Amino acid sequence: MRYRVLGGTGIEVSVHALGTMMFGAVGNPDHDDCVRIIHAALDRGINLVDTADMYSAGESERIVGRALRGRRDDVVLATKVHFPMGEGPNRGGNSRRWILRAVHDSLRRLGTDWIDLYQVHRPDHTTDVEETLGVLSDLVRAGTIRAFGCSTFPAEEIVEAHHVAERRALGRFRTEQPPYSILARGIEADVLPVCQRYGMGVLVWSPLASGFLSGRYRQGRPVDLTAGRPALTPARFDPALPGNGAKYRAVEQLVELAADLGRTLPELAVAFTVAHPGVTSTIIGPRTMDQLDGLLAGATLTLDDATLDRIDEIVPPGTNLYAPDGVWRPPALTDPARRRRPTADRAAA
Repeated sequence: MRYRVLGGTGIEVSVHALGTMMFGAVGNPDHDDCVRIIHAALDRGINLVDTADMYSAGESERIVGRALRGRRDDVVLATKVHFPMGEGPNRGGNSRRWILRAVHDSLRRLGTDWIDLYQVHRPDHTTDVEETLGVLSDLVRAGTIRAFGCSTFPAEEIVEAHHVAERRALGRFRTEQPPYSILARGIEADVLPVCQRYGMGVLVWSPLASGFLSGRYRQGRPVDLTAGRPALTPARFDPALPGNGAKYRAVEQLVELAADLGRTLPELAVAFTVAHPGVTSTIIGPRTMDQLDGLLAGATLTLDDATLDRIDEIVPPGTNLYAPDGVWRPPALTDPARRRRPTADRAAA
């Protein structure tokens, strides 16, 4: 396993990171099996483990904490804060009040005294970014966290955060964690160039496009829309919907390309993400040991220029054929009142 420096932090992380979203009730409920998978990943050279407080409502963090007993010093541990962790107000978001509570809850579940990378899981339009950067800077000074970053922030939010940090003499986001795959290349147009400009580390998630690049979903084959990923978002997988045709056609061409290389489609998909100069590490999120083995089998795959050119022909750079799940949308798009003048003021004359 190769290692790259995470932004300008000086922290070296493996080019493949272990994502633990599938550990716990939403994926693999067998804690012993999850611990074995984490240990196998560490034994294969992975040193970056990424989790979040909201994964299975804290269960994933508890599993990770158990797995790292006796191995904590060798691991770069990353977790996240933002999503609600209970009923009622002030149980989520990016406020100082919540982050101070959430970070100590995460430390307790993880069984550790510090977090190497603490990430803001999504933007929060109700909280000034200065408030968020201020509390995160305080946590670095206190030694509670070593560095902090953001996750799935649009480029303009990243730029604003850096300007605020500079003006207010606060710590800045050192990393960004966006979705990225052959089918979701939108970040190549804005997020990745912005991160490169600011010297940020980039940890990409969903390299298999929520399973579309797993090889399970093929053109002309029936898709069970009641199980697995299709059950969660059937409209994304239903081959009868016209908008999905381009994805299935691209998958067929990518399967052929992978076969020409003597590789599987998942191996090709993961290798593509780590070939971009703006990407530090790609997060693989296995649910089983077999899935871990399959994903790591492609760790030595180097894509030459001809292969990358062919991928560009199938899915042009900066193009999203697949809209990643969970991408933050600004209130300007989600709140109709922000896009509509009062009725009496809409006419030109």
